[in-house]
Amino acid sequence: MKKVELKDVKPYDAAKHFNMTAMRLHGKEESGAQKFWMGLSHFLPGGGAEMDASPTEKIYFVLEGEVTVQTPKEEITLKPWDSIFIGPGEQRAIINKTNKPASMLVVINYP
Repeated sequence: MKKVELKDVKPYDAAKHFNMTAMRLHGKEESGAQKFWMGLSHFLPGGGAEMDASPTEKIYFVLEGEVTVQTPKEEITLKPWDSIFIGPGEQRAIINKTNKPASMLVVINYP
């Protein structure tokens, strides 16, 4: 068991993301989790992530604010306590279309 306190977490640069801060809470280096990692993302108004896909599964869980997840075929707005599963290879973009910051937990399995 390993407790992680937010005051000890360091931000990192998330590729293809903009106007946001990403922090890894749990993972191999942070807490010893071997199969997945969990992050906390804070998106400023207008912040988001470019359309992209990866070979891993993802779960997004919105804590505060709203984020819109776009795929080539649809657009889904997530509000507090909403979540979404994105499968391996599935393209998605993220955008905060509001004038308020948004916070989201991100869970991703290791390849």
